[in-house]
Amino acid sequence: MIGFLIRKSFYDLWDNLFKIVVLNFGFAACMAIPFLPVIAKKLFVSNALGMIVTFFGILVCSVYLAAAAFSLRVISDYGAFSFGEFFKSFKVALPAGLVMGGFVIFMIIVLPVVFRFYGNMNPPIAGLALSAVIFWTMIFALLSFQYYFSVYARLGSSIKKSFKKCILISMDNTGFSIFLILHNIIALSFSLLLVFILFPGPVGVLLFTDEALRLRLLKYDWLEENPDANRKKIPWDALLIEEREKTGTRSLKNFIFPWKY
Repeated sequence: MIGFLIRKSFYDLWDNLFKIVVLNFGFAACMAIPFLPVIAKKLFVSNALGMIVTFFGILVCSVYLAAAAFSLRVISDYGAFSFGEFFKSFKVALPAGLVMGGFVIFMIIVLPVVFRFYGNMNPPIAGLALSAVIFWTMIFALLSFQYYFSVYARLGSSIKKSFKKCILISMDNTGFSIFLILHNIIALSFSLLLVFILFPGPVGVLLFTDEALRLRLLKYDWLEENPDANRKKIPWDALLIEEREKTGTRSLKNFIFPWKY
């Protein structure tokens, strides 16, 4: 399943490379907002003003990714991406983006205070233990909420239900969730070399996450039809037959000279 996910995602990225680059460029522009206080220190003599601008930038970035998630699901579903639909998605994506952005801001404010407080506790072993609990809670949150934008866009849930579904999906697919976050970290690290604009970039990572969620949901459709089946033995080869037929295979010449085929 993972091999097919990587292949399909690469095909979709390649087929929509220009559009992905444009979206990545837009995200890079949004990313500049949180860093304005650092870039233009003379304009932000007030720390409070700098923090307001930074937090506003985080909200903008979060809403942008939420809107992108609504548009990218069309690509995952073998459809055609439209910039018009992307801009229309901002209205419906706004609540999800603001909530996730607010969550990130909350973590930025609270976590340093919490770790500092636990680090000064006596006895030190108690503070270390509590810090470890917070740390692993953060890891669990990262594994779960990496699905958030895709879950909200694809499953049409409320924000509360989306968070709940993210947790359930992560807990039920722990190994897959670990693979997904490691893949995304590597992809984003590679993207740093290209200033987040070219291949694959944050938008490419978001597309990969949506592709992963879409294929993983096939498991639950099958379990719903086969309630007595062994959850640990999912017949992925059978479930992906139609997906493989739609995706097909390509040679190197197909990628370089697609108009010849």
